[in-house]
Amino acid sequence: MKALLLRDLRLAVRAGGGFGLSLAFFLIVTVLVPFAVGPEADTLSRIGPGVLWVGALLATLLSLDRQFALDHEDGALPLIATSPLPLEAVALAKAVAHWLTTGLPLTLAAAPLGILLNLEGASFPWLVLTLALGTPALSVIGTFGAALTVGIKRGGLLLSLLVLPLYVPTLIFGAEAARRGAMGLEVATPLLMLAGITLGALALLPFAAGAVLRINLR
Repeated sequence: MKALLLRDLRLAVRAGGGFGLSLAFFLIVTVLVPFAVGPEADTLSRIGPGVLWVGALLATLLSLDRQFALDHEDGALPLIATSPLPLEAVALAKAVAHWLTTGLPLTLAAAPLGILLNLEGASFPWLVLTLALGTPALSVIGTFGAALTVGIKRGGLLLSLLVLPLYVPTLIFGAEAARRGAMGLEVATPLLMLAGITLGALALLPFAAGAVLRINLR
């Protein structure tokens, strides 16, 4: 599993479809928002956590279709499936690699980019915390969606349509926790819900992704 994880990390860096593309998209979204809603500091500060969460969510979609598609195209996926490593572990390794190359960089970049949206100092720790809790769920859910669409030509659009509705609960509780934290309100409930979604996704979806891969490889 470690070897597969390191392999996916190297491929993501070499192919240029990992953190570089996601960070560029995240930056573009953050820069364009003030042009769309106006430069009023109060407005930007109020909508900032939600905008950054939406930007991070959309940025994670950019590299999802590459998780299994490249291995399927070059014939590596059937070989991986015949290895002693179960497909559930393969799916988990893919999700971890995606988070390390996409979710983690987006989490670390959120605070500097928040300056562009005039976020107050109290907002930054909560924004980073909620993204750190929520982005693993985005990667795992995305890995499940990628397993569903493996082998489908031009399945990127279908993957986005399948995954986006599953992302909504993570987005709601993540953005709400960040907003409440910035306003000094109680954040325990949305944080616990966000953590529960992530833990549930980590516990269940690798098995679902493994089962789907077995069906698609038959």
